[in-house]
Amino acid sequence: MKKELDDLERRTAAPEFWRNNNEKNQVVLQQIKALKTKIDSMEKLEKVLEDVRTLNELGIEENDESVACEVREGLDKLKESLQILKLETLLDEPYDKNNAIMSLHAGAGGTEAQDWVQMLLRMYTRWAENKGYAVKVLDLLEGEEAGIKSVTVHVAGENAYGFLKSEKGVHRLVRISPFDASGRRHTSFASVDVMPELDEDIEIDINPEDLRIDTYRSSGAGGQHVNKTESAIRITHIPTGIVVSCQNERSQFQNRETAMKMLKAKLLELKEQEQKEKIEDLKGVQLKIEWGSQIRSYVFCPYTLAKDHRTGYEEGDVNSVMDGEIDGFINAYLADKKARESRNKDDE
Repeated sequence: MKKELDDLERRTAAPEFWRNNNEKNQVVLQQIKALKTKIDSMEKLEKVLEDVRTLNELGIEENDESVACEVREGLDKLKESLQILKLETLLDEPYDKNNAIMSLHAGAGGTEAQDWVQMLLRMYTRWAENKGYAVKVLDLLEGEEAGIKSVTVHVAGENAYGFLKSEKGVHRLVRISPFDASGRRHTSFASVDVMPELDEDIEIDINPEDLRIDTYRSSGAGGQHVNKTESAIRITHIPTGIVVSCQNERSQFQNRETAMKMLKAKLLELKEQEQKEKIEDLKGVQLKIEWGSQIRSYVFCPYTLAKDHRTGYEEGDVNSVMDGEIDGFINAYLADKKARESRNKDDE
């Protein structure tokens, strides 16, 4: 990182760098800032480690057992900081640092599944807020009786996509349904799709003739204006069948701009997997929002458990998971993904 920082700072020292002040310059300056932050974090950890080591040696020399508690506290803090740093090193793919666009859709289960989408939206919102991320609803379709049929949100913060990409797939809920008068146990499904918000300098060719743009009245919050004008936008990319929509902003222009960003992200995802023949293949294991395709199960009855079927990671306190405590699942997924990539390289 220090070598990369030196290279970038040499670029900024060149006179022509400042003569050509453009968006690429800003990217370089952002990279420098990010590298300095990372290096500073690691150097601070080295200082903490040295302080703990010195304190430990002092306690041994003077045979002072009272130092042990202080050493243990220092080690616990160090472990916690190292775990965070280790996790960040797993986020090394091109768009991991970007903001995320997350879409949730109700699957098999009717009203119960729509309520499940609302529960998941709350879970991810709580998680994001705990991280200091900003969450903004871009599009929302409410259920007829309760819950949400589908919702798309924008999650803004460093590494938002890198973390949330682990959530892509089908999520299964097992509980006693509050909508069933007989009190029977129900199984419901919801799908989660996650895309990175792309930087403006990434070029994706979109032919305007390939787009069908429809306007309609917004149904979400925003006062009388959104309900009286056709400010909501739905864009269909005819060659691929990709459909994106946005109704959150007050103006049609803003909604169109956001919807185009979403389309751009989906087309990049398709481009990177162009060996696939169908757009459904982009969803990986998420081919159908039903039994047998889930990546994670959340069980409230007859026992409580949240388990990820890809990594085997599980949490017994499912209520804390629903309150946004999902870092364990994310960490396990990223570590498992990195381990599989290393094994594949070794095999090659």
